[in-house]
Amino acid sequence: MFDRAKLQCGDRILIHGGSGGVGVFAIQLARRTGAHVITTASIRNFDFLSHLGADEVIDYRSGRFEESIHDVDVVFDTVGGETLKRSWRLLKPGGRMITIAADSEGTKDERIEKAFFIVEPNPKQMTEISQLLDAGQLQCFVDAVVPLVNASDAYCGSIRERNGRGKIVLSIT
Repeated sequence: MFDRAKLQCGDRILIHGGSGGVGVFAIQLARRTGAHVITTASIRNFDFLSHLGADEVIDYRSGRFEESIHDVDVVFDTVGGETLKRSWRLLKPGGRMITIAADSEGTKDERIEKAFFIVEPNPKQMTEISQLLDAGQLQCFVDAVVPLVNASDAYCGSIRERNGRGKIVLSIT
């Protein structure tokens, strides 16, 4: 959001998948920057995401998000597919699209190719994030704890016992 999309105070950002492992961090960090945060999620997560700092939460199941959103500076997509395709027209002129959705990797679409990235380690940012976590200014949420032998299921999203908020953690015993 910061290195690639240059998110700044006052920007309007749409974060798809707000209750997911990346989304919960993206909402908190965008809010700390002073951005106006809009996110998509199921209705059961509205209060949770508002508490994290989302200014607007849109139920992606009850309608089309593009009917109620327009002129955003940044779209941060964690979903991909049709959600990503429908998001392009929401950007205002000069707006920036970022996607981390795995289905965007290796695409032939030039716009998606430019928007896609895989996180690269940044020691300075990791130190800042760990300080925010230690100070309680950034919260981490665990969706499920899974034994290491089920790592491939966790990666593929086929873990059944989940609460739908935050990260999946692998347990090494």
